[in-house]
Amino acid sequence: MSTSPVTLMVARRVADGRYQDLMAWLREGEQLATDFPGYLGSGVLAPPPGDNEFQIIFRFANEQTMHAWEHSASRTAWLARGSDLFAHKTEHRVSGIEGWFGAVGQRPPRWKQAVAIWLAFFPVSLLFNFVMGPLLDDMSLLPRVLISTLCLTPLMVYFFIPLSTRLLASWLNSTPARPLPAKPTPQNH
Repeated sequence: MSTSPVTLMVARRVADGRYQDLMAWLREGEQLATDFPGYLGSGVLAPPPGDNEFQIIFRFANEQTMHAWEHSASRTAWLARGSDLFAHKTEHRVSGIEGWFGAVGQRPPRWKQAVAIWLAFFPVSLLFNFVMGPLLDDMSLLPRVLISTLCLTPLMVYFFIPLSTRLLASWLNSTPARPLPAKPTPQNH
């Protein structure tokens, strides 16, 4: 079993007319997960315009802690309460930052993932350093980096990376146009 953080991505398509009920159910599930040891966070990525599939992300410290949550009575009861709220479900287990970018085979190229993360990280980091820089200037490098990463990491994981991936969804999921095959040139005989 893994000792590194594990992310479970669950896709749920809203049943007709059940959007508000689904949102309340998702919040309840996130709240339930907070009671489990090893819980690192969760989030809901709204679907792109014209779609109704939400991505629900649960992150745990390792495979063992996620397994305990997945097989718990409270999660089983929660899933049963929500069974009529969605039209279709899929689940994917991923490790690392790629979990923010969808399932294997549906993820954008790594360079696009890097751009999306950088576009989230750069302005937040810049603003943090602008605001907090004067307060941290007198500290040595280690405590300065420790404080900045302790502050910025949760902001990035819970808010800014999901925001970036949502805002850039059409670009992240686009495929480059393939050039048309060249027309054969007529040959004179």
